[in-house]
Amino acid sequence: MRIIFMGTPDFAVASLEALIQSGEQVVAVVTVPDKPAGRGQKIHESAVKVFAKQHNIPVLQPLKLRDEAFLNELKSFQADLQVVVAFRMLPEIVWNMPKFGTINVHASLLPQYRGAAPINHAIINGEKESGVTTFLLQHEIDTGNILLSKKVAIKDTDNAGDLHDNLMVAGAEILLQTIQQLKAGTLKPTPQDDFMAAESLKHAPKIFKEDCKINWDQPTETVYNFIRGLSPYPAAFTLFNDKVLKIYNTEKELVKTPSTPGTIETDKKSFLKIATQDGYIVISDLQLEGKKKMNVVDFLKGYRF
Repeated sequence: MRIIFMGTPDFAVASLEALIQSGEQVVAVVTVPDKPAGRGQKIHESAVKVFAKQHNIPVLQPLKLRDEAFLNELKSFQADLQVVVAFRMLPEIVWNMPKFGTINVHASLLPQYRGAAPINHAIINGEKESGVTTFLLQHEIDTGNILLSKKVAIKDTDNAGDLHDNLMVAGAEILLQTIQQLKAGTLKPTPQDDFMAAESLKHAPKIFKEDCKINWDQPTETVYNFIRGLSPYPAAFTLFNDKVLKIYNTEKELVKTPSTPGTIETDKKSFLKIATQDGYIVISDLQLEGKKKMNVVDFLKGYRF
């Protein structure tokens, strides 16, 4: 099959690499335009573009997906199938172009956690399992007919980075299975409505900076899940002497009579913990505004209370 691959971050690279290693014919890659990033504002190429260049695959980087020149170039590759992993929302003129349509790999067990941040929200909500789903694109985002899905367990110590890596591997595996079954004619697309009632759906909207502030007046378990669900990125934070303190790794400590939620307790040498509704969050790794990320012992060595 002639396949056009669309994606941007590292999460997508695993699926692209799996396609190439399995012998599929990836005729082109579509990714975001290069843009300046970082303090030096150096031009940054997406992870998918870097990988595609290494394998001599043509790269398309349209500013607008409805641009006539881009659409004509896309048609010229005469793709049988398009595969989308962590990319932009596509207009119908794009996703409906190949004869087999466009398959999307989504990092959740659809129809649960539709949206831009399914990995973060699954952990924030304390889920014990997540997964990956392949589905056919249609008009509304993440609502197309499901092809295949695979469950992935979430450990109590997993953060968003851990789950990201596990789902990245699972996503590549299920994509290959989907394409194999598509070629064999054994796929049976299933409407998402057959899986779950609309009123019981959990959503995964994009997370903004203001969404990452910790509310200490909650149960320890809730705060613990919130922190690991945002680690390592974009990172949960609290205000520490009027400065932003990002918190990455923690442990839970439940007690019968904790201090007032938000109270900081430390021996100024080895531990730093903050009170919640029913215990403490014991901090392991953190980053104070203007400083580098470090473990709590190193932080306490250099911080004057």
